[in-house]
Amino acid sequence: MLYVVAWPVLAEADDTALRRLRAQYHPREAELIGPHFTLVFGAGLPEEARLRAALEGLAGRRPFWFVLERLVRHDMTPPSRAAYLYAVPADGAAELAQLHDELDPVAGSEAFEPHITLGLFDRAAAAEQVARIVERQHLPIHGRVEELALLRRDGAALETLASIRL
Repeated sequence: MLYVVAWPVLAEADDTALRRLRAQYHPREAELIGPHFTLVFGAGLPEEARLRAALEGLAGRRPFWFVLERLVRHDMTPPSRAAYLYAVPADGAAELAQLHDELDPVAGSEAFEPHITLGLFDRAAAAEQVARIVERQHLPIHGRVEELALLRRDGAALETLASIRL
């Protein structure tokens, strides 16, 4: 599967906080990849040439700032009571959505909402409890997007196929 991600540039303390949260609440993914915004999720391997070309077409774009101001709980489809916890940008969300639209022009089944995944919880109530603590201790988080990358995931391996600096 192919993915396009935007790498956030963060202050050291903010980067450490996000990495620790992911390590604690989303350990399997945290070992594979650090904090990121996913712009294209799970595209098929035949899409590689198109994604490379689309990524190269964005090379002239300017870097942009974002601010993570709130956390959102995304409940899994019943009967599961599990939930994801996301950090969602206020500033920078429009720029991330525009990049998504240009890289992945076919509308998916869910509306695109830029976010950084912080964790996956067995119960929605646990996600809500962590959200309250994180919002008090760590938000807002200011950062900048300066680089995009095309990644290929093969099981537990993640390979960077291409990257561009904005």
